[in-house]
Amino acid sequence: MKKLGLDLGNKTLGISVSDELNFLARGLETFRFEDQQFSSALNYTIELVKKYNIDVIVLGFPKNMDGTIGEQGKISQQFKSDLESKSSVRIILWDERLTSKMASNMMINQNLKRKKRKKDIDKMAAVIILQGYLDSL
Repeated sequence: MKKLGLDLGNKTLGISVSDELNFLARGLETFRFEDQQFSSALNYTIELVKKYNIDVIVLGFPKNMDGTIGEQGKISQQFKSDLESKSSVRIILWDERLTSKMASNMMINQNLKRKKRKKDIDKMAAVIILQGYLDSL
């Protein structure tokens, strides 16, 4: 079974998926939704769980640098809770501090133009989140 990586923002959901052997994460897409309309992101995630035969969702958990949980962290916790009520898939909150910065630096090193980086940053952050989890197994 595959794993799904998610980077949840207020208007976007970066999505990545593992290979069958759970060695590598690859970016799927950035799903866009209306500002803070998380129900559409939730429903789309449920569709992906079925489509890709997912057994674990690794959801980015944004913490403040001092380890405290801010507003975005609380949104991720609520999204996890909402997912759990609609699916039996195991959901893991994964510390995502600095993943967007790492994703941006990786794309700069690949000489991607700013417009392409802006379009794909959430998807790349989801890859970093999922790959971190896969590497910990």
